[in-house]
Amino acid sequence: MPEVADVLRRYGEAYRGRFDRHMPPNHRRAMQDILACRTEALGGHRYQCDRCGHSLYAYHSCRNRSCPKCHKTDTQRWLDGRQAELLPVPHFHLTFTLPRELHPLVRTHQRLLYGILLKAAALALMSLARDPRFVGGRIGILSVLHTWSRAMVFHPHAHCLVPAGGLSQEGAQWKPAHKKYLVPVKALSILFRAKFIQLARKVLPKAIFPESIWKKNWVVHCKPTLQGSHKVLGYLARYVHRIAITNNRILSVGDEKVLFRYKDSRQLRWKTMTLSAQEFLRRFLQHVLPEGFHKVRYFGFLSPSSRRLLPHIRTLLPKDPPDRQTRSRLAEAPKPRHVDPLPCPCCHQGLLLLVATVLPLGRAPP
Repeated sequence: MPEVADVLRRYGEAYRGRFDRHMPPNHRRAMQDILACRTEALGGHRYQCDRCGHSLYAYHSCRNRSCPKCHKTDTQRWLDGRQAELLPVPHFHLTFTLPRELHPLVRTHQRLLYGILLKAAALALMSLARDPRFVGGRIGILSVLHTWSRAMVFHPHAHCLVPAGGLSQEGAQWKPAHKKYLVPVKALSILFRAKFIQLARKVLPKAIFPESIWKKNWVVHCKPTLQGSHKVLGYLARYVHRIAITNNRILSVGDEKVLFRYKDSRQLRWKTMTLSAQEFLRRFLQHVLPEGFHKVRYFGFLSPSSRRLLPHIRTLLPKDPPDRQTRSRLAEAPKPRHVDPLPCPCCHQGLLLLVATVLPLGRAPP
């Protein structure tokens, strides 16, 4: 099955020859790491069957967060930790999307404006939630940055998972939100737009913002998690340690072209798309985040400085799960998995035992 590494192996050198002068170091590092992932370049271990003597090499992964072959266990670990933190209340799933007119500016200043996107969405949401007409309390927000569409087009937006309620100002009462309503979406969109532009102008005083962004509605969606908050959390987990495309969506690589499949969000069915290898790599690499950037952030009573309030909040909640959504989440929570010893793929009777360590060849600088 073709992989992103195969595209880089065949066409990466030509891409770098064309764009290397303009490529940021994190793009070069991502290309280098994905090529080396699970190859002898990074070293690994040699296993041998205790019955037939068959040898198997298991090479190390690169652990670059843009690599489509890494982080499966990291994703599950993150998901388990967040599910343990979920409050036994309904939740809302919100999406904040930046208008197309801002895409060039955001792509140029990713580190600054990605962070402002997450912060502006949280500030707007917390500001409205404090209003006694809606929640009337301090809410908690889990935010995840997402920069691509299903066809890998640049599409920066933020997903937020929010418990349906908040902590009163004095901290002595849990104030539940309406079951089907958190805050007014139209007002939230206007406030989000104002917060984003205010923060962006502060850090980029010389930037030119198109006048059209004030004349259009910024897309904000808010809906209750009717299928269970754990389902939305599982959806978000897939993007915490993953980039724009997985290897199993790539169908063929050759003749300077890449064929892959994607799901059409409007027709809700799978389609195929063919791109030139250069365009495929351009789309893929534009979603490599700046080094050290945190794409998952927490606000309100879920922020690191306030998370100590969670045990207290639990004491304020009803003892019994309030609805079918919460009962479903508790019933379907992940259970510990037993890992059996690796069987021999040759004789299928023996077990693979570690017999040697393969030293890495070393990495070149990006």
